[in-house]
Amino acid sequence: MFKKILIANRGEIALRVIRTCKEMGIKTVAVYSTADAESLHVKFADEAVCIGPAPSSESYLKMANVIAAAEITNADAIHPGYGFLSENAKFSKICEEHDIKFIGASAEMISKMGDKATAKATMKAAGVPCVPGSDGIIEDFKECKKLAKETGYPVMLKATAGGGGKGMRAVWKEEDLQDAWDSARQESKAAFGNDDMYMEKLIEEPRHIEIQVVGDSKGKACHLSERDCSVQRRHQKLTEEVPSPFMTDELREKMGKAAVKAAEYIKYEGAGTVEFLVDKHRNFYFMEMNTRIQVEHPITEQVIDFDLIREQILVAAGVEISGKNYTPNLHSIECRINAEDPYNNFRPSPGKITNLHSPGGHGVRLDTHVYSGYSIPPNYDSMIAKLITTAQTREEAINKMKRALDEFVIEGIKTTIPFHRQLMDEPDYVAGNYTTAFMDTFKMKPLEQ
Repeated sequence: MFKKILIANRGEIALRVIRTCKEMGIKTVAVYSTADAESLHVKFADEAVCIGPAPSSESYLKMANVIAAAEITNADAIHPGYGFLSENAKFSKICEEHDIKFIGASAEMISKMGDKATAKATMKAAGVPCVPGSDGIIEDFKECKKLAKETGYPVMLKATAGGGGKGMRAVWKEEDLQDAWDSARQESKAAFGNDDMYMEKLIEEPRHIEIQVVGDSKGKACHLSERDCSVQRRHQKLTEEVPSPFMTDELREKMGKAAVKAAEYIKYEGAGTVEFLVDKHRNFYFMEMNTRIQVEHPITEQVIDFDLIREQILVAAGVEISGKNYTPNLHSIECRINAEDPYNNFRPSPGKITNLHSPGGHGVRLDTHVYSGYSIPPNYDSMIAKLITTAQTREEAINKMKRALDEFVIEGIKTTIPFHRQLMDEPDYVAGNYTTAFMDTFKMKPLEQ
């Protein structure tokens, strides 16, 4: 087992990893930028190393600085969390070259699944259902036009190096294709330094349902049920739940088998997520695989009583998994609390928290790195907390979330707490009738005077 793990991340996920490491008797090293010196993950780790100034390109993404921090503290493993370097094949390879265990996928795995066109081709070969569309990168607009006609409108153009909704365009008719092609490539080039595109049939009224998988070094994999992540804004998830209100036992078995087949085909090692689009007829199609822990992993932990971070560490240390597949026996909902103003088009709201009161009680979990007096830097993702409620039924979990949101007080900045509180009363959400287009029609009700 590892003696010391460096957490190459910040905020709540760094703190989440530190907590599990402490429970396992493993020493921890926090890294931080100058903007994060007062974050709880820095305060709670056994050691902390400043790796650069506020911009992530000069700190959390600076591979040489992270490796240097691991070497001077004698860390024998690095946990990358999510975001930053968690799905960077080059960083995984550098860790291996420096004899530091990367608690995540190998460089080969990340490369294979990180490029969406390659991932789709791999999944097709594995026999996993894929969305109809191009077999790989589209060479030019002439090929794009021909493919769109063959696939049938509407189609979705996607950047192969994409993420967070960048380089994606829905095209409903041929006359809009040229503009979509040009703008998607331009956006992808600016965001990722890569303008390669591929195309898929646009799935109408889709739900975004992902399957959590874990694989070990012996090539064995299992799944830990699904998460429904369909409530999104600009392809960014806002809230997630498990089980999905759209799920059936038959569909779960089929999707679980497909996800395990995908993981075992590529001999996947570690915790990962196979993401699917599910249409209104419950046909499901492979979308992508995330080769890391997900933001929404706590709801899976809650419904099956399982520490996914602990499992990641054990698998990285060479421990074999049991191979058991899990089904949820409770209902859990996660609300991502962001420092954003939901009454002003979700505009970022960094600044100092002047007062904070955390919700509590049975079935309430709060993952956060902030506290009263903490200043939220403007340099990073705006998520500052994850509020999770767990109960016997979906109705109880929603009622518990309403109560917890009512108790949750954050002053000094704007947050998305009011959005989530309204969401929990929205009839379509309460009924479980939502798709990835849910936020297209959702409107915030005015503040009560």
